Amino acid sequence: MNERLAQIRRIPRTFQPFLWSKNVGKMDRDRDKIYIVHQILSYGDLKELRQLFRIYDRKEAGEVFTKYPKRIYQPSVFYFVKNFILELRNRRLKEEDYVKALF
Repeated sequence: MNERLAQIRRIPRTFQPFLWSKNVGKMDRDRDKIYIVHQILSYGDLKELRQLFRIYDRKEAGEVFTKYPKRIYQPSVFYFVKNFILELRNRRLKEEDYVKALF
């Protein structure tokens, strides 16, 4: 595997604050994809989003987002990610599958 491909497959150390329940050095791009995509979409900033889209293209991240919903998003973050980051404006997704309950 060439060095550039290896870097793309490696999970950046800068993701560690957003992937707090695992050690990024031991994470696998494919095995941990659902966790990585949702955590970065929900908690990352623009820098992390750019890095995320170097690892997984926007289409792949969108597929994870729609096929494997996680209830970790604030309402405003859910709609921003859905409508603007992933450009899924025309997709009907159940808010209750993504938005965490606020008591």
